[in-house]
Amino acid sequence: MSTTQLDHVLGLKCLICGAEYQPDEVLYVCPHHGNEGVLDVVYDYRRIGQRLSPQALAQDSTLSIWRYLPLLPVEPEVVARVRPVGARLPHHPLFSVGWTPLYESPTLAQELGLAAVYVKNDGLNPSASFKDRASAIAVIKALELGRRVIAAASTGNAASSLAALSASLGLKNIIFVPAAAPQAKIAQLLIFGATVLAVRGSYDQAFDLCLEASQTYGWYNRNTAYNPYMSEGKKTAAYEIVEQLGWEVPDRVFVGVGDGCIIGGLYKGFSDLLALGWIDRMPRLMGVQAAGSAAMVQAWQAGMDPMAMEPIEAHTIADSISAGLPRDRIKAMRAVVESDGAYIAVTDEEILAAMPVLARKAGVFAEPAGAAPYAGLVKAVREGLVGPQERVVVLATGNGLKDVSSAMKAAGTSHIIEPSLEAVRRVIPS
Repeated sequence: MSTTQLDHVLGLKCLICGAEYQPDEVLYVCPHHGNEGVLDVVYDYRRIGQRLSPQALAQDSTLSIWRYLPLLPVEPEVVARVRPVGARLPHHPLFSVGWTPLYESPTLAQELGLAAVYVKNDGLNPSASFKDRASAIAVIKALELGRRVIAAASTGNAASSLAALSASLGLKNIIFVPAAAPQAKIAQLLIFGATVLAVRGSYDQAFDLCLEASQTYGWYNRNTAYNPYMSEGKKTAAYEIVEQLGWEVPDRVFVGVGDGCIIGGLYKGFSDLLALGWIDRMPRLMGVQAAGSAAMVQAWQAGMDPMAMEPIEAHTIADSISAGLPRDRIKAMRAVVESDGAYIAVTDEEILAAMPVLARKAGVFAEPAGAAPYAGLVKAVREGLVGPQERVVVLATGNGLKDVSSAMKAAGTSHIIEPSLEAVRRVIPS
């Protein structure tokens, strides 16, 4: 990896001890802390500012995360090799990742008594998940290194996104998932040709086994937190939110939290924009966890150092945010503390109740994890944490078809009738 190819990347910094490394010195984590040495990518914002501006973006017809290429830690030459300059249409789903719609819902704003409520629908990504943003970076980094096999541990979405994008590029996947992962997500993995190893155990056990196997076989590893570049893909949602709002910063962003990589990525994205001088403040980041998987909520309430957190036994219908010990907990805690946000726990019942509301009043069909942020917003309003003058973004991270059985629980049942008008009248009186 030449310095000219990534001359806007100054290095990698350990969030535990502060040690700094050149990008080609370490592949994943700070060696002083085993697999826990989470790294952050450090940028040369002066150089980036010379190459990119809001004015330049306004003229860019690229409607994907790649419109922000000068802010991403990937070699432009590799991206160009995958999609030649001047190509009229995307050659791969890779180039359809991101730039998902941000809907304004006056109905939700009125019902909640807020100035504005926006819903960002990341279920419209190629694999129907926010996780495509990170997987897009993962496949490019694998190509940079000449790796042809990428491994990942996942509760479903990270793996299915990786499988979808890898398949389009001829890369192989080895995927570790808990055996209890929803069948719709397993189906996605298999249809894209991934080798699926369903682990009889928790997500955390699948994560650790994936690390061990990747080190043994030499696979490129996409695992959250362990791979420092995954946050860099997820931060692009922050860029989009601000740009789609005309470079105005919302007051709060509500996001579901499991491993913590998404909320950590959002914080990084807003921090980038602050460093570039494109925005003048940080929105408050509101992390929403399922009550049965609320490790970050508990640690935040106790003022605990994230490195002192102990694993909990996680149980929730929202499988995508189920994590006994959040792997990106350092970045996840930093995001809330430094943005003056908060962590909120919602019950599975509150999550299920949020699903039809988002669908019927904002037109967004979200899986449980994707609806959890709205459940968190409802609770925050009820508890007086959000003021009536505030403009709020809810990040819906995954499509409801990812978990049909939960959607059916939330939506209710259909009417089974005989094929006659009289049967219709019994259900729908005139």
